[in-house]
Amino acid sequence: MSPPGRGGAEPEALLSVWLQPGASAERVVGRMGDAVKIAVTAPPEKGKANAALEKLLAAEFDLSSGAVEVVAGGASRRKTVRLRGISRERLAQWIAAHTQEGK
Repeated sequence: MSPPGRGGAEPEALLSVWLQPGASAERVVGRMGDAVKIAVTAPPEKGKANAALEKLLAAEFDLSSGAVEVVAGGASRRKTVRLRGISRERLAQWIAAHTQEGK
């Protein structure tokens, strides 16, 4: 049974990203302040880097391409990405696992 007011809605989470376009490899780099730094090989032109970011995150979470969307910061390095089908708890676990470098 769904909680009141939720209507059985699919879970979603927002991820704060610092994007590094034009990198030599696509990867999750670590933390950048309160954001997760992610590098993509695509250049920062005509939405190519945003599309590469969405594709990388869809693969990371085994989501369809339509379930991952840059919702803020389209022309900036600092972005907010919506992940449909991912709970906040799962996202927090993923962030912890990918930002353990240096600990």
